[in-house]
Amino acid sequence: MLSFTAPASAATNAQPSLAAAGQATVASAPAAAQDVPLFQALERVGEAPESRDGHSRDLFKHWNKGLNPTDGCDTRKEVILSEAKLAPETGARCALTGGRWFSEYDQVWVTAASSLDVDHMVPLAEAWDSGASAWTAARREAYANDQGAPTSLIAVSGSSNRSKSDKDPADWLPVQGYRCEYGGAWVATKLRWQLPADPAERDALTHLAEVCPNATVTYEQVPQ
Repeated sequence: MLSFTAPASAATNAQPSLAAAGQATVASAPAAAQDVPLFQALERVGEAPESRDGHSRDLFKHWNKGLNPTDGCDTRKEVILSEAKLAPETGARCALTGGRWFSEYDQVWVTAASSLDVDHMVPLAEAWDSGASAWTAARREAYANDQGAPTSLIAVSGSSNRSKSDKDPADWLPVQGYRCEYGGAWVATKLRWQLPADPAERDALTHLAEVCPNATVTYEQVPQ
């Protein structure tokens, strides 16, 4: 398991925070649970073994036409636009020029949209392992393009996304300055989509909760 020491302020990141990723793509979700302490939120995550049998990334349709099917921007581009610290120029077919982004995973600035990846906070393979294998194709598509919560998708540097790959917090964590927020975002996504954790993942998240006593989780559950 990866380990680390808590930053001086577990609830605050001195760097720019994760920007909201847009309006909900799924409707009729229950009221959000506001500011639940990370440790308490983790208790709401079930525990179950995982299986990758039958997994294929193609079983999660992404990126779809996004929130505005007429603007030429797919979900990936919409997330990139929503998280820009300095907005890029948008051309035909949502071609992006200029702009500036802060990659939370490695705490670096990125000045070209082409250098960004849009990462699923809980990777598609991890979602499959945790129960998405039993979902309908429509629910997997909704998961893969979820802009209904600011923690579901995040624009980060391509190198940090490749480093993370499909690992869970037992095998990968971002740089120190984002780890408490990352733990909260991971748990929020698991709760939002009602996905369990395996024992090693839970142990890693429990450690995060212990060293991030001020971290909180806000989530809105997607109906089954």
